Amino acid sequence: MKRRHLVLSAGLAPALAWAQTYPAKPVRLVVPFPAGGATDIFARALSQKLGDKLGQPLVVENRPGAGGTIGSEVVAKAAPDGYTLLLATSSTHSIGPNLNPRMPYDAVKDFTPISHVGNAPSIMLVPNSTPARTLKEWLDYARGNPGRLNYASSGNGTIVQLTAELFKAQAGLFIVHIPYKGTALAIPDLVSGKVGVLFDSLPTGLPHVRDGRLRALAVTSAKRTAMAPELPAVAELLPGFESNTWFGLYAPRALPPDILARVNAAANQALAEPDVKDKLARLGIEPVGGTPQQFAQMAAADALKWKKIIAERKITSD
Repeated sequence: MKRRHLVLSAGLAPALAWAQTYPAKPVRLVVPFPAGGATDIFARALSQKLGDKLGQPLVVENRPGAGGTIGSEVVAKAAPDGYTLLLATSSTHSIGPNLNPRMPYDAVKDFTPISHVGNAPSIMLVPNSTPARTLKEWLDYARGNPGRLNYASSGNGTIVQLTAELFKAQAGLFIVHIPYKGTALAIPDLVSGKVGVLFDSLPTGLPHVRDGRLRALAVTSAKRTAMAPELPAVAELLPGFESNTWFGLYAPRALPPDILARVNAAANQALAEPDVKDKLARLGIEPVGGTPQQFAQMAAADALKWKKIIAERKITSD
């Protein structure tokens, strides 16, 4: 037994030493979306401080394509040594796998969840000509006029459409879907009243409210957001309603536990920094943090929620 113990200890020693010296070189942070987009800007806001906490720089690498699938696959197939990380979103790990059964990766089995780093809620926008001035008034109006209202989205299978369909399901509404190629193209028709409602991202939608072009009725986070504290959460009238674009750090599967703990701790520390919080607030993103287990549970629940909506509403992607 003693000899066996020595052999096992000798085998574990290199792995332990490797984990203790991690990271010994720069770490690659793959962003599966184009440069300049929300996920990319978030990655750059987080990467410098996260690199400081780890003691090595994080090099952001954009690998866009196929709705985030290409970059995610790169990480899924990388070595689980902590030197390749992924900044994923609900699109790559909750929604995409439920819309496309032929994904080149398994969103659960092929990754190690590290940290739920942020949430970006949406804002419910309506034309100024809408007679309703509160969410309750709007719900009463919509329920009294089934089929006469429509909603805009940024395309079939997007978080914008899914949020609206979740809202319809929980509120018991009949509203017609009008897909656009991006929410920016829908704004003029929303302003003119050609479409009746849009669940836009908070940072892009709020300026239209501030300049008086549109009216905001609510936000889709579970609670009110600091970016627009005057707006109620939809959940105040529809208990349990929540829709966020979430952001999370992943590594390839089988990441050593010591390295997982190190990156998770560094991420939590970085998210707590005031300048990181300020940068994220300007993006409409609320920092989260927490344990890998909490992140895995949240992602699983989110995927299940969208799976149900996609199936019930027969939603497909463009």
